[in-house]
Amino acid sequence: VQLQASGGGLVQAGGSLTLSCAASGGTLSWYAVGWFRQAPGKEREFVSTISWPGRNTVYARSVKGRFTISRDNAKNTVYLRMNDLKPEDTAAYYCAAKRTTTVSDNLYEYDFWGRGTQVTVSS
Repeated sequence: VQLQASGGGLVQAGGSLTLSCAASGGTLSWYAVGWFRQAPGKEREFVSTISWPGRNTVYARSVKGRFTISRDNAKNTVYLRMNDLKPEDTAAYYCAAKRTTTVSDNLYEYDFWGRGTQVTVSS
């Protein structure tokens, strides 16, 4: 499975963006999908994850209430809606898929990774 994250960009603080994670060369059926982010000089950190087929979601404390993860299984795509963005949300955002259906905030449990999409939030 190949993953492609898109939708990043430059936005002012308080603005919104929606990231997409599209799969090709395979299906996301039976895969849980997560979003992670990495700021310059920092380790990659968990943002959110969604189970298959989408009943369960988990969010990092720093984004809970502002970000919403969802999936359209017919389109083989997972989304991350980001509202009320803050400068500290600035990072490269990565989507990843794990071969099991259950959620996880542990990046080492994910089997497939896409290239990142840059999100920059100006103050």
